[in-house]
Amino acid sequence: MRIAISPNEGARRVCNAGPGAIPDEVRTRIEHLTTLSATPPAAPLVFLAPLAGITDRPFRDLVAGFGADRVVSEMVASQEMVQAKPGVRERAELGFAAEDTAVQLAGREARWMAEAARFAESSGARIIDINMGCPAKRVTSGLSGSALMRDLDHAASLIRAVVGAVSVPVTVKMRLGWDDACHNAPELARRAEAEGVRLVTVHGRTRCQFYKGRADWRAIRRVVEAVGIPVIANGDIDGAEAARAALAASGAAGVMIGRGAQGAPWQIAQVRTALAGGRAMPRPRGRALAEVVRRHYEAMLAFYGEDLGLRVARKHLGWYMEGAGTPAPLRRAILTEAAPARVLGRLEEALADGSACRPAPDGGSLSEAAA
Repeated sequence: MRIAISPNEGARRVCNAGPGAIPDEVRTRIEHLTTLSATPPAAPLVFLAPLAGITDRPFRDLVAGFGADRVVSEMVASQEMVQAKPGVRERAELGFAAEDTAVQLAGREARWMAEAARFAESSGARIIDINMGCPAKRVTSGLSGSALMRDLDHAASLIRAVVGAVSVPVTVKMRLGWDDACHNAPELARRAEAEGVRLVTVHGRTRCQFYKGRADWRAIRRVVEAVGIPVIANGDIDGAEAARAALAASGAAGVMIGRGAQGAPWQIAQVRTALAGGRAMPRPRGRALAEVVRRHYEAMLAFYGEDLGLRVARKHLGWYMEGAGTPAPLRRAILTEAAPARVLGRLEEALADGSACRPAPDGGSLSEAAA
């Protein structure tokens, strides 16, 4: 994705304290999806959010295959990535042809953030995203994630280090602020733009809200008005209807969908097409759905190895079967099955009932709130 840098509006300090391929029969349904457009986009952008333990390489490949403007890796701890801690580099693994994939880095030290960014770029990353929005205590207690919104000078120093370390675009994901007394996302966005960041994503909650209540899309508009770079709205976007509402309230250039894509990797493409005024592809059902799930399952086993892959795959299988209305006894049998061949042999049976699926996002919405 090409993102233009707009003139800097200056900065002021406030509130500083406190690989699965898509089967041919499914791919033929999505050939009408438009390719990624250059800036300015002809339609709102639709991104896949980074989700820990979910947006791994197999899932990102699946989502990208259906159609997405960008997919983002799971959050990767910068120091652990550089020091090659087992499992960390796998979370960010790309593939050199993944043109619209971003690797998201978290950390509190400029040295490690810069080195991790250089490593990611050398491994094929086309975009580096800096996490300044994760609310998890294990992250904020280490002064990373959304804790950085309590010290904008330090946040700016990390951004400066990453931008200076790589030649690819750098983006930032943040929240509205630390708490309701400190909505400083507009200022952080201004400072990020001043340091050379090309796009920011804002989750419409504060850190102290975690995922409670509803995302405040209107509050994101203040960030949009504060900068000249694109702003992406995030939070509670679970289909085309919610995406349209978020865009109208925020004035953002696009949306980022997280949990709404769990068990529905085609969701991003459906929303993207609906926002562009096109006719969304039908949700895969029956045999076509079973084929999508089979490819995803096999990709997870190949990526992680059989033992770990079986464990990782269970949550995804659970979401697919929930969406398909799989009877509880059959669902339990598949989720407790230890032999991949037997799981694969029962997928078509488990996913046969398409009538109980969640509605497609061409006006409907999913039951889960989006991250």
